[in-house]
Amino acid sequence: MNSSTDGRPAPRLDSPRRAAVVRALAYFALWLLLMQSAKPTDVVIGILSAMAATWVSLRLLPPATGCLRFGALLALMPHFLWESIVAAIDVARRALGPDMRLEPGFVNCPLDFPPGVARNTFATITSLLPGSVPCGEDKDALVYHCLDVGQPVVEQLWKEERLMSRALVAGRRHG
Repeated sequence: MNSSTDGRPAPRLDSPRRAAVVRALAYFALWLLLMQSAKPTDVVIGILSAMAATWVSLRLLPPATGCLRFGALLALMPHFLWESIVAAIDVARRALGPDMRLEPGFVNCPLDFPPGVARNTFATITSLLPGSVPCGEDKDALVYHCLDVGQPVVEQLWKEERLMSRALVAGRRHG
């Protein structure tokens, strides 16, 4: 078993077979939820649709690009909500204050997440935090637009990356 640098076991990516089974079951469950019918023809069409959706999803997003641990991601919800509240108050204070202490600009945030599911999810989640928004990529970094580049934005994003690395399993690097 591989180990990561902090002594915890290295996260494993889903095998292609396991990913296919989980996705197929999820698509079929979604079909049943939407159809709300167990008629034989609906079930057959649901199975065929789930198989087609699984095939497409495995082509567009192979398991080698990474995966999510939803339980660990949900466990981060209180942290995310707290950070959102604190950041929103800070942004409002700066924007509505008489001196408007804003220094907008761009910062590059190098990440350990390679391109794929983990990096995209990280960018999506951090886009919801007030004060900065990802707006592009530059090799191994995401580019963020910030309201105040004088703040330790990159350091804060690295802290978030360390926290989210429990829930976001990065895939293999390409090339």
